[in-house]
Amino acid sequence: MKRRITFIQRVDAGFDPQQAVLTASSLSVRNLDAAREDRITVGLDELPEELRAVLEQSHELHLRWASERSFDAVAPFSSRVSPGLHVHYTPLKSDSSSEALCTLLRTVVAPNKDAQFKDCSKPEDSFITTPLISTRFASSASLQYYTHLPSIQSLVQYIQNTVCDQSRADGPECHTRANALLSADSVDIDYDSISHALTLSGLWTSPPTGGWTDQFQKPASDADQIEFGLLGAEAGLEPEEIKMGGLLAVVGQDEKLKPTMFSFPSRHQPLTEPSSYTVSFASPTGLHPTMSISMPRSSLKRPQAPSDATCALHTYLTLPSTIFGDQYQLATTDPLFLESHNLVALRALAGEMDLEAPDWVVQRWGSNWLIELATPPEAEDAARVPDPSNWTATIPLHLRYLSPSETGHRTAHIPWPVVFWACTTEDGTKMGVNPFDRKNLGWDGLFGPRTMFYQLQPAGDRLLEEIDVPVLRIEGGDGYFQSKYIEFGTCVAISLGFMWVLWRLIRVAWSSGLGNKRAEAAHDKRE
Repeated sequence: MKRRITFIQRVDAGFDPQQAVLTASSLSVRNLDAAREDRITVGLDELPEELRAVLEQSHELHLRWASERSFDAVAPFSSRVSPGLHVHYTPLKSDSSSEALCTLLRTVVAPNKDAQFKDCSKPEDSFITTPLISTRFASSASLQYYTHLPSIQSLVQYIQNTVCDQSRADGPECHTRANALLSADSVDIDYDSISHALTLSGLWTSPPTGGWTDQFQKPASDADQIEFGLLGAEAGLEPEEIKMGGLLAVVGQDEKLKPTMFSFPSRHQPLTEPSSYTVSFASPTGLHPTMSISMPRSSLKRPQAPSDATCALHTYLTLPSTIFGDQYQLATTDPLFLESHNLVALRALAGEMDLEAPDWVVQRWGSNWLIELATPPEAEDAARVPDPSNWTATIPLHLRYLSPSETGHRTAHIPWPVVFWACTTEDGTKMGVNPFDRKNLGWDGLFGPRTMFYQLQPAGDRLLEEIDVPVLRIEGGDGYFQSKYIEFGTCVAISLGFMWVLWRLIRVAWSSGLGNKRAEAAHDKRE
């Protein structure tokens, strides 16, 4: 097992050498004001059999979970996904079908009763196919799954009950580390059949009260290793680079913390100026809600990308099956429609697109949408007073009919989309090895490998919108809108309608017969 602990301090943050002390058997930190990433890499032979069986049938498997809490992503961990659990999966054999992965997901997800959770039976039935703009640059997993998941308590319990209980020597410490994931802002799990190793990463973008205070002991086994880094990040010499410097050490091997300075090209870059956005739905939402993405105009300045780069603002929507977009409406080229919503074009879509199906008929979890957003025209006069108003892009959506409930209402959970700039770089740009790179986010695979991304920060207390949806009230409640009354009323209406149509047909036939007789009588009289 290999463990890597990285603390990222702000450039202007103070640091006392006594806050990080390395001895021959341990390393301790005290009151560190920094973001933190813990990454653990485990071989297949160290995993429980049921988990190993799932991984051995996978070419690649990536889990991305993000908290509903608002947090500020910091470089080099500036990439984002919508809150909830995202699963990206490619089976080892394209024609193979494995129910083991879905069984595992049901164990680690354990959704609440009203989560509109789409049960996972088989990947080919429950997952959607990942959208690809270019097969030449395709680097994403072939299948994708998403579910609303406010807490990873079930995942933490699974790790404690399986991985920790089978660990060789650090059982209690493993339980403590797993429990710490409950406060993480994001958690990633990665596996690929080339490395035959499982990597789990947890990210905390801000320290607890008083800063980070922890101690890391030398591993008991020579096969295990703990790497430590206390670093700061800043812009590199080239626009695509991030420069980092600080202290590194391997616990139990190094005698002192070693100073370091290095730089590397990164696809995910921080914006130099504060840039934020908010998401809301106009009230009343009805069955055709409109999502509004509002951004201060000061947030929409072109990123500090290379001068020859072409940049465009995008949003990537992860919509559960309860809500969907009309692909024909959003894919229009009508300039009046696009300008009225501050949209440029629908760039990619995948998932459930049936416009008429109710939610209980839809098998897959939902859909993904990549939409390019329009930006306000740049001011001709640079000395003009900045416009304090927000720039708002609106996306018309539609709610599906949901299953009945005892209250006559259900709640649709819609995660905030991610909003980012995508800037294409010249062909000569080399994206080398990045020790902090984060791939398989769902939207990153829709662009070329040299594309640079600049994330806007969501500005809200909770990165999830809840819409109250009226549904059929099941038996047991009061009122005339219970299912039995509606069923009876429907039968009466259909019967009355059938009788009225039949009556009208009889009248027409009777009138036609009388008309023919009168015509024949008039004809005989003339003769």
